[in-house]
Amino acid sequence: MPMLGEGRANGGCSLLHAAGLGYGVSLGLDLPVTVRVHDRPLKTRPDDPHGLLNAVVEAWTGASHPLPDDLHWAVRSSIPAAQGLKSSAAVAVAALRALCASTKVHLEDADIVELAAIAQMEAGTSLTGAFDDAWAAAAPGWKLVDAGADHPKNRVLMEGPGPDPEDWTVLVLTGTPRRQHPEPDHFHAQTPLFQQALTAVQEGQLLVALTMNGRAMAGVTNDAEGRRFANDAFVSGARAAGISGSGPAIVFVFPSAAEASVRRLESRFAAQAAGRTLLRTTFVG
Repeated sequence: MPMLGEGRANGGCSLLHAAGLGYGVSLGLDLPVTVRVHDRPLKTRPDDPHGLLNAVVEAWTGASHPLPDDLHWAVRSSIPAAQGLKSSAAVAVAALRALCASTKVHLEDADIVELAAIAQMEAGTSLTGAFDDAWAAAAPGWKLVDAGADHPKNRVLMEGPGPDPEDWTVLVLTGTPRRQHPEPDHFHAQTPLFQQALTAVQEGQLLVALTMNGRAMAGVTNDAEGRRFANDAFVSGARAAGISGSGPAIVFVFPSAAEASVRRLESRFAAQAAGRTLLRTTFVG
């Protein structure tokens, strides 16, 4: 089947949910996504319940970019959907890169992030536009993003490198997919924890931010089990643990040398976390 263009991106985890304070930070995880543009229909169509790919096309044409004469999508993703692991942002970024490749249009990452945010808002897969998620999907490192900035050039307030993938093992525990986003009012009661996460990011303490944000989101989503699993991980030697995005996935971070601790936690979850799936990955370098 002739392929016109291909784009790639990756999933991620939250360091600061943008609905908490209006500022968002996410960090890329090695959970790859590939989107291809073909010029003929494929036997299997992508599973796209929110119409995200159609929203990508609308955002693309809304920016006056040309489309291929015939457009058919193929998506291959290793990111569990509706878990808070940035699957929508990753697909949007990869789809936009596939459109760039198929039409010979060059866009900078910042332009792709803006279009990805437009598409996610149109599709209803994000409360805030998920600019930070799109940056994590598109490039290594982290960016502190002002979701309400009056101009794209003012959106990124701080940035820095992420943790070295060689130093860390990341476990991701999935859960029953969420059916809707939490109510905005639920974030207000967790403001002190979100503020702690923001301060940690500003001080370069990314793993502390992941944990504080995760605790805040456990409160927002009333996920007592997720909070308990995070606490169990610390007992087992984790350096960070917390709910990502709006959940239900929980991210656990261990030093790469702590293989025995990782295996103990894997065994514990195999016995205690029925109905959940545990993935092993690391950060994007």
